[in-house]
This record gives sequence, structure tokens and C-alpha cells, in this order.
Amino acid sequence: MSKNKMIIMLIGIITLLLAACGNQNGSRNIASLTLNEGDNPTASQQDSYKNLFQRSVFLGDSITEGLSYHDVLNEENVLAGAGKTAQFALEDVEELVKRKPEHIFIQLGSDDILWPTDNPKEYSLSYYAQLIDEIAGKLPDAAITLLSVTPVTAEAESSEPRYLNIGEYNEGVKELAAEKQVGFVDLSPIVADHTELYDTDGIHFQAEYYPILLDFLKDKLVHGINTK
Repeated sequence: MSKNKMIIMLIGIITLLLAACGNQNGSRNIASLTLNEGDNPTASQQDSYKNLFQRSVFLGDSITEGLSYHDVLNEENVLAGAGKTAQFALEDVEELVKRKPEHIFIQLGSDDILWPTDNPKEYSLSYYAQLIDEIAGKLPDAAITLLSVTPVTAEAESSEPRYLNIGEYNEGVKELAAEKQVGFVDLSPIVADHTELYDTDGIHFQAEYYPILLDFLKDKLVHGINTK
């Protein structure tokens, strides 16, 4: 790697970590998991989610990390961290393999679109494709589902105009999912229905968002959405 490329990568890592840290603030009856708008999950419901997703792993950045941070899922079911990009997620493949999940949900891109390169989308999706290939090669029986980057508030877009590229990036992720024959879920509907659950930065989410996310995904988990 050239000295210039190394400098650019180091700047990118520092920028993403600073941004992420600054913003970070047997199965049971599935029907019983449904939450009504405004409801907070009970301890019983949280246990049900942990049970339902016990053979799943969520791979992603600080937004995904909220699943374990808020104790909605156990730590062994979440492999995520602040500043995580598709490129850096390649380093997590071996750990993912050790956990032997049956279902893998991947949500990356929120940090990728901030990467300091000429074409962040192209740059990110090339690594995203590598990530899918590596996971599929080492866990051929696991179902892989890509989750869209969640939208941010208008205030967050105003502060960071690169977030305006989320829609275009998600189209790329959707096309990649079709190409690799893995699942894709657009999360924008649940965010649109629960804008009150944004955290103060307008990017991350409060604890109450995550049971709603899992409720949205549970049917996909049970019925399967992969095209393999």
C-alpha cells in the first residue's frame, strides 16, 4: 500500500471513530412478540426476542450495536461496533464463523458513506461483496440478509450532507443482494413510523426502537427471505 493511501485510510478511520463515538449515546409463541406503537417491551418480551434470535448474529456498526447495548439481544448475537464499515467487517468473519449462526443479518453503510474517497458507494460495495462471499463460503448453510441503512433526520442531513446519499447507497445494497442471491430488507418504513425514537443526534436510536426492529424482522426469520 502506498504512503498516500495509508494516510487516507488512517484519516478515514479517525474520522469515522470520532463521528461514531460522538453520536453513540425451541421457540415461543411468535404472535406474542408484537408491540403496539408506544409500547415498551416487557422483560418477558425481551426474553422472547432473545430466544427467537438465539441462532442469529447481527453484524454491523454502532446502530446495530444498540441491540446488545440496550440488552435487547445477548452479546453473542451481536457482532458490531462504532465506525464499522464493510471493509473492517471482513476482520469479523472468523469470529462470526465461530458463533455458527443459522441466520446472519448485516447492516453496514452508515459509516461507509462518510469514507474519504472519491466514490464511497463503489468503494464500500466492493468490500460488501467480498464480505458476503467470504461468509457464504465459510457458512454455506447460513441465511444472509442485508438490512438497509436507516435514514437520518433532516437536521442530521443538514449537519452532514453526505447522509443525503443514503437512498442511493441502499439501492446499491439492494442490487448487491439480488446479485449475490441473499435477502434484503428495507427498514425505512419502521423508521418513518417511529421518528420519535431517534436519539438526540438524529442518527442513532433509543432503546425502544430495537424491539420494533426485531418485530419487523421476525417473520422474515421464520418464513425465510433468501432466494438461494
